[in-house]
Amino acid sequence: MEWLHCISYFFGGAFLANAIPHFVSGVMGQPFQSPFAKPRGEGLSSSTVNVLWGAFNIAVGYVLVLRVGTFDLRSPADVLAMGTGAILMAVMAARSFGRFHGGNILNGRPASERKPQ
Repeated sequence: MEWLHCISYFFGGAFLANAIPHFVSGVMGQPFQSPFAKPRGEGLSSSTVNVLWGAFNIAVGYVLVLRVGTFDLRSPADVLAMGTGAILMAVMAARSFGRFHGGNILNGRPASERKPQ
């Protein structure tokens, strides 16, 4: 596998992972943060905007994974590249969106205030 294909699969995985919260929130009819909100990435965008943003992310992910090179689900290198991009984007989204939706709070305290046990 060429290294450019590996990079393409990595970013394709990131786009596909980013599509999930936007598309699902939009389909559920709930507003969600998006790059088009005010303030950018913090304010809420309409469900329609999120469905469209999620669909755009799916399309870009599709192109980066399935139209660049020959992605093979049986190839550990291909799956590792795409999976790494998806996991990193998912963790970044969880940390970012968690501060707005309570996902970074455990037992009523933010993760940054908890003491290690």
